Amino acid sequence: MTILIPQFDGLFKALRLFRNNQIEACKDECTNLLNKNPLDMAAWALKLSCLTDTVYVDELENEELGIAETFLDQNVIAPNARPGTSFQRPITTGKAMNPIMRPTSTAGRPLSGVSRPMTSLRSGTMEQAVRTSRTARTARAVSSNSARQLRLATASMASNPEGPFIMLQRLNIDKYGADPMVNRQLFEYVFYHEGDMKTAHQIATIATKAANYDDWYWKNQLGKCYMRLGLFLEAEKQFLSSFKNHRLPETYSYLAKAWWAMGAFSRSRHGGASNHCATRALCTLITYLFQQLGEVAESNECYKKILTIQATNIEAIACIATNCFYDDKPEIALCYYRRIVQMGVNNAELMMNIGLCCFACQQFDFALSSIQRAHSMASEEIAGEIWYNTGHLMLAIGDTRQASRCFRLALAVDSEHGEAMVNLGILQQMEGKLDQARSLYHSAISKSPHLFEPHFNLALLCTQIGETNNLHGVVVNLLTPERAIARSFPTLCKYLSIIVVESHIIPCHEKLQ
Repeated sequence: MTILIPQFDGLFKALRLFRNNQIEACKDECTNLLNKNPLDMAAWALKLSCLTDTVYVDELENEELGIAETFLDQNVIAPNARPGTSFQRPITTGKAMNPIMRPTSTAGRPLSGVSRPMTSLRSGTMEQAVRTSRTARTARAVSSNSARQLRLATASMASNPEGPFIMLQRLNIDKYGADPMVNRQLFEYVFYHEGDMKTAHQIATIATKAANYDDWYWKNQLGKCYMRLGLFLEAEKQFLSSFKNHRLPETYSYLAKAWWAMGAFSRSRHGGASNHCATRALCTLITYLFQQLGEVAESNECYKKILTIQATNIEAIACIATNCFYDDKPEIALCYYRRIVQMGVNNAELMMNIGLCCFACQQFDFALSSIQRAHSMASEEIAGEIWYNTGHLMLAIGDTRQASRCFRLALAVDSEHGEAMVNLGILQQMEGKLDQARSLYHSAISKSPHLFEPHFNLALLCTQIGETNNLHGVVVNLLTPERAIARSFPTLCKYLSIIVVESHIIPCHEKLQ
């Protein structure tokens, strides 16, 4: 007996393809349906969903800063915020992670288990801002949102030689915006695919009026449009109004993002944690806030809560493993990293972390093979970090010559690597090459101002060669509020007291009369 396999056709086939995530095939089927009947609204709406799905970007993960947000931000009250009151400056609270025990990123914050937007480069600098596209349709400075939408729309139009699917200039916004059968698909297409915030806001406004202001979905979409336009107060009003209709974790997340952009960190932190504590997305955002505030222990507890909700969350596993490694628990961290490998992740960063954990656990054979594999898989962007970690391993086994070579290779790949400059300067100072060591310390201070190690080592070098005047300036810079951890060093306090006493004894040089 033969079993006949049903053959789908028409709109049902397109819906089946869309459900199976065969977006391109679904789009082609919708195109065929529209060629037969251009007035088929179901096929038209389904094709809009297909075009939107190819360029969809989660708004909650969109945290990059472009040139406009960095240098033309009109929401900033004080350009030079006090220490500990802004994410643009290093953390100075006593409960922050000690940078001696745990290194910091180029943004001046403790390293997390995964790379996220706004953590790869130092915030507020040109080298981060110019990473976005420099193409814009208006005279306004390029922001990360406009650049991303232009790139996505251009890429999608390049695949369609016939041009855009909808001519927004000729579209009857009042008609389609009030139609509940197609207005959601149309809004998402305009918002994500075309990046036209003016038209998207117009559609959301008409749809909100058509729903008698009782639909939480359209209030959230209005808030998203206002956030894209930089009107955070208006976005806050829309999200708060959405709570009157329905309370969702998504709304709490968007409201927290708006408060975060306005600087209300405490409100964004405690907004909806008590109402939706078992939601993975909201717990993830809470961990981001804890990490930005320097509360690593609280963020680790939130990641454990995420694993109780979703046991296969790679980000939570990686961050917990990183915290275990820096808490002197390399065996536990190694178990977490091996779990990530079993889940199918295979990259240079993971292999390097496994190698470091194996080295800390005295499993030298596994450490060597993992590090070699990391070098073979490393891309140009992370090759500097791989060589830097390899240099630390060479120092641990006492091979200073190989360590010096590793640090030089790290600087050859990444000339902005301040940590490699500091370690190479220490090795040069140990060899008696004081001028080269001083040059490396000064370069590290200019490249990585959040580090305190180059200031401390430069102060020791000035003491060694007897440059008391330069020593005073170095120690004063080291004891600034941004580097509060350095105040716990009794050696620095002793140097500062000696310098102050000598400054009262030795008079300044005056011109001869």
